[in-house]
Amino acid sequence: MAYYVGIDLGGTNIKAGVVSSDGELLNKLSIKTNAKRPMEDIIHDMGKLALDVIKDMNLEVEDIASIGIGSPGTPDNKEGLLVYSNNLPFLNAPMRKLVREVVDLPVYIDNDANCAAMAEAVAGAAKGALDSVTITIGTGIGAGVIVNGRVYSGFNQAGSEFGHTVLVSGGLKCSCGRKGCFEMYCAASALARMTKEAADANPTSLLNEEIAKNEGKTNARIAFIAMRRGDEVAKQLVDTYIDFLSDGLANTINAFMPEILVIGGGVCNEGDPLLLPLRERTMSRPYFGPGVKKTEIRIAKMGNDAGIVGAAMVGKVCLEDGLKGI
Repeated sequence: MAYYVGIDLGGTNIKAGVVSSDGELLNKLSIKTNAKRPMEDIIHDMGKLALDVIKDMNLEVEDIASIGIGSPGTPDNKEGLLVYSNNLPFLNAPMRKLVREVVDLPVYIDNDANCAAMAEAVAGAAKGALDSVTITIGTGIGAGVIVNGRVYSGFNQAGSEFGHTVLVSGGLKCSCGRKGCFEMYCAASALARMTKEAADANPTSLLNEEIAKNEGKTNARIAFIAMRRGDEVAKQLVDTYIDFLSDGLANTINAFMPEILVIGGGVCNEGDPLLLPLRERTMSRPYFGPGVKKTEIRIAKMGNDAGIVGAAMVGKVCLEDGLKGI
């Protein structure tokens, strides 16, 4: 039986796991990233964690076919580099070289959102579909595209930045410098911002009461809580948010026509009050000709293990495709 190691590099934690060939996570370990350390120390610790998780399974290095790494930022898998990462001190980091100094295996690198999409495609909500897109709604909008079972990320591995496609022309300024980006209206942080604005503009709204209960802090859940209590301001706010999100998802479907569109992130835990109108509106907006099969929208299943499993499966696919890993 072939085994694969996936490493999920984050700003707070580094996680590694042993994964079977069909995407089953068999074992995992984690350590703190301590991101202010020198780059070399962080990457060497990734290699050490890979060794630890292999040994913890009573396996030998020779039992592992490859290592896949998922990281925020822009990778260069051909050269084994992490070209740039916004929340880690990496610039053209020789990730493959440094990991292989610790563990002598083929090493492959991809963006963390692409790895999440691969995890859903192999073992999660899009299992069985060759073509899928996964959208993760968090602080920003993460996206990964799977075409014919492979990650599609453009010629420079920087593609699938759906969060920075324009949803509202001339709209709010995004951190990327453009105005009206998808994530400025649909990220969880965007809904939290919109909630604060609505609460300030409507002092009698239950939004203010719910914010006070949360020690004065606003998050993406508060609008849904107040809506469930019958607050009209919250109801309108949620309706507006769903409308923006439906437009963004419909644009994604029009661009790729995936068999499955997977959406994930904490906001999806709101259940039917979000998902029923979201599905209805989203599916009324793409262009489907008469008799054409339609995309199915599903909720992500892989949760916090998506990064590990997806990274391992990216490594597996790269190895199968004969890509350089040493």
